Amino acid sequence: MKHLFLVRHAKSSWADDTLTDRQRPLNSRGESQLAPLGRALARSGAFGGSVHASDAVRAHQTLTGIVPAGFPDNRIHSTPDLYTFDYRRLLHWLKALDSGDETVTIIGHNPALLELAEHLLKHPPANLPTASFVHIRLPDKPWHKMAAGKGRLEAFLTPREFSYQQFARKQKKRASTAGDKPGRDIPDALTHQLQRMRELETGVKVGLDDEFLHQFRIAIRRSRAIAESVEEVTGDKSLKQSIKQLKSQARATSRLRDLHVFLQDLPALCEHNSELQTALGTWADTEADQEHHALVKRLESKRYREAMHRWDEQIHSRQFRKLAGRLTPKDIRKAVENRIREFNRRTAELLHTSPNEDIHRLRKLLKRIRYLMELDAKGWKRTLKALKYRQELYGRFQDFHVQVELVKAFRTRAPETLPGAVDGLKERLEQQQADARRQILALGGLDGAPV
Repeated sequence: MKHLFLVRHAKSSWADDTLTDRQRPLNSRGESQLAPLGRALARSGAFGGSVHASDAVRAHQTLTGIVPAGFPDNRIHSTPDLYTFDYRRLLHWLKALDSGDETVTIIGHNPALLELAEHLLKHPPANLPTASFVHIRLPDKPWHKMAAGKGRLEAFLTPREFSYQQFARKQKKRASTAGDKPGRDIPDALTHQLQRMRELETGVKVGLDDEFLHQFRIAIRRSRAIAESVEEVTGDKSLKQSIKQLKSQARATSRLRDLHVFLQDLPALCEHNSELQTALGTWADTEADQEHHALVKRLESKRYREAMHRWDEQIHSRQFRKLAGRLTPKDIRKAVENRIREFNRRTAELLHTSPNEDIHRLRKLLKRIRYLMELDAKGWKRTLKALKYRQELYGRFQDFHVQVELVKAFRTRAPETLPGAVDGLKERLEQQQADARRQILALGGLDGAPV
């Protein structure tokens, strides 16, 4: 099989009208698109052969910004023939390629690239934004025998699908917390979180930027916390099944997120021990790939779609709006005070010898207190700010705990691989976890003043 990658150059600048079209450079947004585009192309196999770019400045800058370090110079080509807006010229150029070229990547311009995709594919994409690419698989025949409609679409990715930064740029800021009328704002807040989940799903499934999963988890957990808060304050049990489903969805993402954080932290954790970093990184990458595959399967399942549809119907129902509308700042304050008393009681019982699970429960309780407060954010402004430090500290404790468990899992899987270095890392992480525990114990309870 042959593989053809059609890459549209990154976003270019029109600021200088004295420049010809060929001379126009990338703008700042285009430059920010290069690193994630390069990662996406590398993951897709686009650098398995030769890379050819139009000699226009914007295409050449795109080429320079996406090729991996150490990529052979003899496989990089600046080609004047690719500066064209006519797909027939691209097709003519392709058909003249050596039949031994199995993978070819073209960095060029629209409409030529999109029209070439339309020529080769039965079901081409409708558009090709800047810094997007199409991966087409072609029959294993010489390039000059390439025929219309015989290609297969392997991938079509745009920046908002492989880069969270580019995705977030498109998003409008919508209120996600309560305002002057907490109960009336709750359905809107949950609608916003559900919309976020749906918008983030594609990036989660593509799996090229860990931030998509992180933000997806935040949307699920915030939805669950708001629902739990409504259930707690009103005493109504109609949300029980939906809360259970949201909890299940969050749990399904946990280990993958833990592995993402572990991989991000590895360079610092391994302290310049490249051999240890490589061994742990290879193992964690494999584990993450397996977790990601399972998560994608879940997100594409009928069961998941039906659960999200039921949740959508529930939060838009008259019954739920009526239920949420019963909440008052006084109700929320009472529920928060009850939670703070529970938190302070459990904190007072905490010892240096208490099991880690006791601190994990406190961390979860702290989050529930925060989300309850956010139902009436104006009434708890100062306290919410003070909670941030606590959450960061409890979060660090959790991260250390997870990383100790991951190192133990690696040690079990590969007991003969660098045993001294692995044990040393585990001991350092356990010490950092113990330090975080001491800081948590020193903090004591929460002040419950609603200000």
